[in-house]
Amino acid sequence: MNMVAESGAELDAKPAISLGELAARLDHQGDTFHLHGAAGWMQGRTMYGGTSSFIAYCAAIRSFPDLPPLRAAQIGFIGPVGEAVEARATMLRTGKSVSHVETTLWCDGALAHRATWLFGRARDANGGHPAARLEGLIAPEDSAPIRKGSFMPAFTDRMDMRHGLAPDQAQPATLRRWVRLKERDGLDSLAELVAIGDALPPGSMRAMERPGPISSINWSLTLLGENPATRDGWWLLETASNHMADGFSSETLRLWNTDGTEVMRGLQSVAIFG
Repeated sequence: MNMVAESGAELDAKPAISLGELAARLDHQGDTFHLHGAAGWMQGRTMYGGTSSFIAYCAAIRSFPDLPPLRAAQIGFIGPVGEAVEARATMLRTGKSVSHVETTLWCDGALAHRATWLFGRARDANGGHPAARLEGLIAPEDSAPIRKGSFMPAFTDRMDMRHGLAPDQAQPATLRRWVRLKERDGLDSLAELVAIGDALPPGSMRAMERPGPISSINWSLTLLGENPATRDGWWLLETASNHMADGFSSETLRLWNTDGTEVMRGLQSVAIFG
């Protein structure tokens, strides 16, 4: 989500690259990764928040290749992330089963993105509770494509999007969409979820009285299991406002696979301007 320009989608003059190509461009020099160019993933003056978080995640797992599976993350969108980025990863603590890694993204010498990633090895279970399944699921094959509009940021060209709610399922201040990356080569499912989990505008957009810019402030996410899988790359995303007032909205983000099993849940603060 991050920042959406009030004037609508911008034109990207450079050829767009896939996320796999973007990860391959990360140049590791000492304790810093350098990236120059993220064509197709910008929105206005900043990078799409899922892409900047994907870059941070890649820096973490490349810095510490023996990490267990990702379990959760806390992400702060501090300032605009441009196409020239420096990424750094620091091991905060590693225990018998859980490791905490901090990543920072820097642009023009300024801190723009900070995240804490929690990785955890599976342990012997002491009980269990399965993830919830979504009732009334409409398969992506039976859903209408989202029409490209001038208000949609350019990075959405890198994704297929379809409606996720029938007209009689509409809910207040809620958006639900099927989302699929058009190019997924070289990505594992966890990297893919980090990259697309922030793809929708906030559900509070449904309650806005007039058009205006929006900006994600933070993003806290939890994975529900360590090996998420789906069919044909489709994931069902939802953003829903819990409270909207005074230019801010608290949003719950949920993500399901094509079987209707929830695989990720998050909470986000969003600034609403205009």
